[in-house]
Amino acid sequence: MTDRGAQLNLFSHPETHKIAHIIKRDGRLVAFNKLKIVNAVFRAAQSVGGTDRDRAETLADKSVAALARNFSAGATPSVEEVQDIVEKVLIENGHAKTAKAFILYRAERRSRREKVDPVGPIEDNVPYKVLYRHLAWNVDHDCHTLEGLNRHMVDGTWGKLIKEAERAYLDEVDKVSKIILKRLPDVRLVIVAGPSSSGKTTTTTKISEKLAEKGVSFVLLNLDNYFRNLDVQPKDEHGDYDFEMPQALDLDLINDHLGRLMDGGEVRPPRYNFKTGKREEGGETVRLNPKQILLIDSLHGLYEKMTDSVAPETKFKFYIEALCQLKDSDGEFVKFSDWRMIRRMVRDNWHRSYDPVQTIGHWHYVRKSEMRYIVPFIKNSDYIFNGALPYELPYHKRLLAPFMDRILDTFKDNPRKADALIRAQRIHRLFSGVRAAEDDSAVPGNSLLREFIGGGVYKY
Repeated sequence: MTDRGAQLNLFSHPETHKIAHIIKRDGRLVAFNKLKIVNAVFRAAQSVGGTDRDRAETLADKSVAALARNFSAGATPSVEEVQDIVEKVLIENGHAKTAKAFILYRAERRSRREKVDPVGPIEDNVPYKVLYRHLAWNVDHDCHTLEGLNRHMVDGTWGKLIKEAERAYLDEVDKVSKIILKRLPDVRLVIVAGPSSSGKTTTTTKISEKLAEKGVSFVLLNLDNYFRNLDVQPKDEHGDYDFEMPQALDLDLINDHLGRLMDGGEVRPPRYNFKTGKREEGGETVRLNPKQILLIDSLHGLYEKMTDSVAPETKFKFYIEALCQLKDSDGEFVKFSDWRMIRRMVRDNWHRSYDPVQTIGHWHYVRKSEMRYIVPFIKNSDYIFNGALPYELPYHKRLLAPFMDRILDTFKDNPRKADALIRAQRIHRLFSGVRAAEDDSAVPGNSLLREFIGGGVYKY
């Protein structure tokens, strides 16, 4: 939003309306003023080329009417609730560009209130300019709210949203592939890094396909095969294994194999048996020829000790996160980590027969490791990729809703699992605001979403 003067604090000078006051962000009660809505809408419109103040007046009237419908007589909404109504009115009345400017300005103001540079890092170290780009796409396609998703499902535009979201994802894959090709022949190792369930596996596969079209062959080194044997994995006081830390992998063996491959040698990686929890012999021999590039897909690909045997100039470090730009029923953006936790609950259940209760109960290890070993190194990546698909939540609800009551019951009386209960409650509230998909027939077989819900063309 280029107009820094847009004032979205809707207060002072009361209008003749049943809502006489609103609550500011600092808790103060102030008089409601429709003129503030008019000014906010008009300035947002001006920032995208609009000049019709009368139309801003009309939209403000519609916003006031919507407030009357949504709040009972004598109610006192918050500033955020008023702004949510204005945003919804703009979108429903065909003013998507103005709504987009309005929404982006709100996000920028939020970052400034939190004393965060709007083009610098935010929570989890992802730059705002990256988030703005994906938020703008969602706003343009009316899928940045649960209400928007529900409208697509009801109005018959769901299939169109899926196609456009898949196209945007593939455009991103193509962009990354072109960057890698441009850096050849210096690049010998491509690292796809990111937290659990961010979409690394499918994205890695698709990058490989794009590069293969240009005659560049990728050799995948699966670091899951380098897990240490289960009998030497550390446990906590609850008896749970912590597989999320880099030290759960044999870093010395990884670096030895990487170094030998970069020097033109060959290695024979192990195979990890997840059923027995042991590393086994029998992996296929790996060697790089001049037309091949080594590719690794790992949670900890940006962790320096993971690849410190490889010269920095020969690496391309590509970070992927589920940068979901979706607001829940309370008007808050869904947490990236919650989005990924939902994905993992779904995937672990169908792929590994792992109870979603166990997944959510274990998630504190995931976040602890991410914050210690992944987030601090995001700044070292060469590219940040969005692995979230804006349409996927209804499919996750369809698969997880039957488990939610049991999940909540499991954690509600266990003070040692209070963090799991809080997460479960957030997911339950999120699901309550969105329709469940009836089936997954509209999801392409090669979609990234298939990595989690199953039924895809790729082998995981």
